[in-house]
Amino acid sequence: MRWQGLRPYLSILLKGMAMGAADIVPGVSGGTIAFITGIYERLLKALKSCTPMALVVLKREGVAAFWRAIDGSFLATLFAGVILSIVLFSHAIVLLLDNYPLQIWGFFFGLILASSWFLAKTIHLRHWRPLLLIVTGALAAIAFATIKPVDVPVNGVTVFLSGAIAICAMILPGVSGSFLLLVLGMYAVMIKAVTEANFVVLGAFMAGCVFGLLVFSHFLYWLLQRFHQSTIAVLTGFLVGAAVVVWPWKQILLTQLNRHGEQVVVAQKNVWPWVYDTGAGQSSQWLSVILLALVGALIILALERMALMGKK
Repeated sequence: MRWQGLRPYLSILLKGMAMGAADIVPGVSGGTIAFITGIYERLLKALKSCTPMALVVLKREGVAAFWRAIDGSFLATLFAGVILSIVLFSHAIVLLLDNYPLQIWGFFFGLILASSWFLAKTIHLRHWRPLLLIVTGALAAIAFATIKPVDVPVNGVTVFLSGAIAICAMILPGVSGSFLLLVLGMYAVMIKAVTEANFVVLGAFMAGCVFGLLVFSHFLYWLLQRFHQSTIAVLTGFLVGAAVVVWPWKQILLTQLNRHGEQVVVAQKNVWPWVYDTGAGQSSQWLSVILLALVGALIILALERMALMGKK
């Protein structure tokens, strides 16, 4: 009985860890994982409940009623998983991307492509409007990914605002919060803050994240309630665009040095694996990449099957 009571929370913790792992990778969104695992609308609803009215409930009815009103157990478990994943896997994911970039991007490509198909099945595609919204969302995600990185000074205000902006992207499927941090020139700063346990920088960033979550989640939840099919169509488009963005084989067109002395890619294009050339004699490794893409797609199909079985 005790295990049965803990199973839902373990599931939520693991989903939070998957979101955290995705948020570390530029080009992949934690919101994508929330969508894939079926907790997206619950997450938005819980975040939307964190308002001054919840504090009124706390004052009038006590802690237990307040905790239920904001779905506190769900939020606490989910974000514990996100934070745990970021702390545990920051080094590992960066290491994997450095050593096996094609395979990792292939895995995420399969994951996102299968997720797009899964979402598209929930939309009435016989009409032109959802198709137009999907195309619009895809083009927006691709255009977003072409934004050139900028340099901003690192201080409390810019770190706070970076947190607020990045977290909005993190809860949008197909829009990468980590990529936004790259665009803002804050990605290296935040990775360093995590690995060095710089609690001043992390505190300012987390405060910005909380602010951004509370504001943006209201808007997204309102959209889902009022324009559900249209919103899902746009979000599906974001996922399709994200699949284009994380296509493993790319040709780098232009790099530049940022203020940290690091080479940052500012222009690249997707290429077919048979014309892929890094200039360093690296092969396309197409077989292992395709296998990892299939693994990612099969994970989505397995999650979908589990969700259907859970409803029976």
